Amino acid sequence: MDKTIFTKAHKDLVTKLIRARKAAKLKQSDVAKKLGRTQSYVSKIEAGQRRLDTVQLSELAAVYKKNLRYFI
Repeated sequence: MDKTIFTKAHKDLVTKLIRARKAAKLKQSDVAKKLGRTQSYVSKIEAGQRRLDTVQLSELAAVYKKNLRYFI
């Protein structure tokens, strides 16, 4: 089984995360501050280098003011 980080579905999720952040007019550093994380954490997610669990995705959805279903 391939790792999910290299799938089309993961790439699509990353694209939606980037679009949502930009639509919210937030920089990576803004998102990081709201999450209590570092900017590199957000950068790695957006570069496709980190997988997300449902809790992390839910936190990002709240920051971007998007329904969780938007990302799925």
